[in-house]
Amino acid sequence: MAYRATGRRQSEPISEELKILLVEDSRTYALALSRRLEAELRLPIVVCQSLNELHEVVTEDRASFTLAVVDLNLPDAPRGEAIDFTVQRRIPTIVHTASFDIETRNRIMERDVIDYVPKDSAFTLETVVTTARRALSNRQTRILVVDDTAATRKLLSHMLKVQQYQVVEVESGEEALSLIQDNPDIRLVVSDYYMPDMDGYELTRRIRRQFASDRLRVIGVSSSSDRMVSVGFLKAGANDFISMPFIPEELQCRIASNVETLEQIEQLQSLASRDSLTGLFNRRHFFANADRLVEEARAKGRASAMAILDIDDFKRLNDSHGHDFGDQALAKVARYLAQSVEGNGHLLARIGGEEFAILFPGLNAKEALRLSDHIRLDISHETLLVDDQQVTLTVSIGVAEIDGQGSLDQHLVAADRALYVAKREGRNCVRVAA
Repeated sequence: MAYRATGRRQSEPISEELKILLVEDSRTYALALSRRLEAELRLPIVVCQSLNELHEVVTEDRASFTLAVVDLNLPDAPRGEAIDFTVQRRIPTIVHTASFDIETRNRIMERDVIDYVPKDSAFTLETVVTTARRALSNRQTRILVVDDTAATRKLLSHMLKVQQYQVVEVESGEEALSLIQDNPDIRLVVSDYYMPDMDGYELTRRIRRQFASDRLRVIGVSSSSDRMVSVGFLKAGANDFISMPFIPEELQCRIASNVETLEQIEQLQSLASRDSLTGLFNRRHFFANADRLVEEARAKGRASAMAILDIDDFKRLNDSHGHDFGDQALAKVARYLAQSVEGNGHLLARIGGEEFAILFPGLNAKEALRLSDHIRLDISHETLLVDDQQVTLTVSIGVAEIDGQGSLDQHLVAADRALYVAKREGRNCVRVAA
């Protein structure tokens, strides 16, 4: 909820939660923007209308401000003093301004600000919100900067850090390749062309032999006036090219465009691999990844196991309580399975109807049986409220060890047979394939 700093009593408790600063002297504009920011970013907004109020908020409030949106010209700060105040206190800052020209742009870009947004269109509020969302999202993106010249490397790294990216620096192609192998969270590489051990073209080619563009983006940079340098990077597999000296806005837009492309690809891949009702992986994803996980466990000398889980009496419950109940039951079981299984290296998926599959790489049948029985017991303690009636859910589970003989389909059939035995012997139990 947006609030003003003025009038706060010294005895009032001070919140420790993250907040966004909005510094704007127009009450109408501040109200409209604060509502949009709070609705989109789901963070409380602190509104100040002057530099004096800004001093009060930042000095007295112990809360960490994750971002500031600051008007360039305030009645008591006509030359951007409010921007200087937030930047000096290391609060990432977005500038918005009613007046804009080249001189104003230069004044703003002299400071380490994330971006500026002129108040010159009907889309200004949306642009500010989008810029703020991007800045917060950038903190999850790790970028590798490769340049053998320390000054250029430091300048580029600093510009990216201002944009809130996580940045790693190396001075050679070999270091870059080694770091990429050890750090799969690196999503984008920015590489100079001229380097002594390996030029930017060769580094790009070697990256492309291992990583496709939907996994790792590459941007070439160079101060050369030769236009063919950019062609060489693109032909080697780079996704973009930026000439030096950098224009901050161009650098920002090109980096952001490549990061957004990665995010869009991830969203599409997630839609293709996830079950829409439960949010778990689907059958296609399960079969596309299970063999690899089994082989990785086998390379370490470890066994693996497979489990098929089925909600007991699902058709009867569906017929008695309606399909909405069935959807709720599937979603609830999926949540418990995810809490029990995901994050431990296991692979969980809804493979159809009321059936779920779990791959336990590195666990033998006995260990998988023990874990499966814990899952079964936890689910049996839960109920769903339907028409003021508590309905108990139970599951039956079949487990099969993957012994290195036969295909994944055959082991799935073995687990399914064990599941059938569990159903035949009374349900709400776990059985292991012979």
